[in-house]
Amino acid sequence: MPPTEAILIRLTRLTETSLIVHWFTEAQGLIKTVAKGARRPKSHFAGQLDLFFGGEITLTRSRHSDLHTLREVAIRQWRGGLRRNYTTTLLAAYFCQLLEMAVEPEHPLPELHDLLKRALDHLETAEPTLRILEHFEKELARLLGVFLDSSHVEILLRELLGTLPANRVELIERLSPIDAFLSSGAKNCE
Repeated sequence: MPPTEAILIRLTRLTETSLIVHWFTEAQGLIKTVAKGARRPKSHFAGQLDLFFGGEITLTRSRHSDLHTLREVAIRQWRGGLRRNYTTTLLAAYFCQLLEMAVEPEHPLPELHDLLKRALDHLETAEPTLRILEHFEKELARLLGVFLDSSHVEILLRELLGTLPANRVELIERLSPIDAFLSSGAKNCE
């Protein structure tokens, strides 16, 4: 299978030495791979598998399940800025969880891959805000074909998906004071 652009959105321990790695790819959509031996100290995956990393992956497709074998990883976006504080990491995780809920496995949606890539790249250097969360939700609803207006995006997504990631409530609580502070700071500068 040819290499594809991918963003690592979830890691799960499979065995003492292996991981299940969930990717959102440009060409295949949401896929799961097993990274055999990834937890060994001398693994060729050492230092290359962490949340939000982006780059090119090569895998071998399974004939019997949706768990494919990860062969190679070439990381190009480390996105270390997403780990600068808990709120930034939480918002980046929310984006990944929301996309994972919104798409069918192995259904290519390059426009959603692009949305996630742009959101993570922006958040890497920008402060997390409620506006960023709302913009992501609005763009996701638009790309899924359910956008009506920005005042109902949360309701539309909740109806479409059945629920939203649980960390949304905590994010709203954490981001609301930040937005209020940023707004008051902007008014004081005028």
